[in-house]
Amino acid sequence: MASQDIVEAVKKAIDEGNNKKRKFTQSVDMVINLKDVDMNKPENRIDEEIELPKGRGKAAKIAVFASGELAARAKDVADLVIKPEEIKELAEDKKRAKEIATEYDFFVAEAPLMPSIGKALGRIFAPRGKMPKPIPPDANIEEIVRKLRNSVRIRSKDKPTFHSLIGREDMSPEDIAENVETILSRVENKLERGRANIRSVYIKTTMGKSVRVI
Repeated sequence: MASQDIVEAVKKAIDEGNNKKRKFTQSVDMVINLKDVDMNKPENRIDEEIELPKGRGKAAKIAVFASGELAARAKDVADLVIKPEEIKELAEDKKRAKEIATEYDFFVAEAPLMPSIGKALGRIFAPRGKMPKPIPPDANIEEIVRKLRNSVRIRSKDKPTFHSLIGREDMSPEDIAENVETILSRVENKLERGRANIRSVYIKTTMGKSVRVI
């Protein structure tokens, strides 16, 4: 169970008094600010894929690069399957490649396809943090996609401030707070001095005001 302080901060962030009702369901994000960490050193940067215990509120969109049997199985569970012969076509249509890189949250690829994906699409996918995760041809694609549906990826790059999706405003505050604690725990484990390296943490909806947690 999440701490009451975090639950109360979430309630405040999604409360109508602090957050005007919109015509769409807003996402809820957390913003983490680090301190006393040299972000110029690659080993200090945060780049984590985290499965949220209470989900994202809306499932992540998954694309799979695969051939043969893996492609056939992926078709039943993923949102998009890209076959080997389509990789070159995608590389030649940069507009479409950029659209796909933006639209889909996670990419996985049959390991033998990674060299051609890197060569053809690396310039588009890598800067966006969307390079596919390699998986063996006999991987349990159903289980991989199931986990990714509820996952987020946090990347600090070389900046001390970064953010992560933690849910949507129609989720319960307790569920969102549990997601917050899961992410905080992972981030703290990556930092040399744990929570002492965290300057502040805020929670906010897409259009709402920030509420400080730490």
